[in-house]
Amino acid sequence: MNTQDAKRVLETALICATQPMPLRELRVLFADQLGPDTLRMLLDELAQDWDGRGVELVSVASGWRFQSRPEMREYLDRLHPEKPPKYSRAVLETLAIIAYRQPVTRGDIEDIRGVVVSSQIIKQLEDRNWIECIGHRDAPGRPGLYATTRHTLAVSADAESAAAPLEPAPMPTADTATPLNDDLVEPSGSEAPLPPESHHEH
Repeated sequence: MNTQDAKRVLETALICATQPMPLRELRVLFADQLGPDTLRMLLDELAQDWDGRGVELVSVASGWRFQSRPEMREYLDRLHPEKPPKYSRAVLETLAIIAYRQPVTRGDIEDIRGVVVSSQIIKQLEDRNWIECIGHRDAPGRPGLYATTRHTLAVSADAESAAAPLEPAPMPTADTATPLNDDLVEPSGSEAPLPPESHHEH
């Protein structure tokens, strides 16, 4: 199989996938005959092939996926207008800790909050392009290191320029953090919504 055919196979699988595909799944497409380095090279080339289009190929913590570019959001939102959801204190505290202490592992966040951080919270923040895995710590299990994305920084900068000066809020600690509950979305409207999603998955 030549390079062009291999990229066509990857492109088709990723477009049809309902969730990000990690390298180990992509290797199955080629009966494990292509190594991780070769796959990454093909994926990088495929991402370049989609430059200038409304959809982009990106790598997230859970794998590779196609998604709409942030600048397409205002048009796509017209198809499904909805109010931004409100988020639990656990979600807000997790995002605040990552923003203040980045890069951090999930274990670091749990040490600060004093409670377990569910995988669903991390996934929710990743899906909305507020955080991303930028590497792995050289420690047992090689835990992922999380940091805020450029989109989060851009939204924060826009909010700061439009708002009156405020005193910085203290970072949550194990003494002040609220224990995590199973519900990520608060039923009440007491908490302010986070910035809107920056993309729509394919």
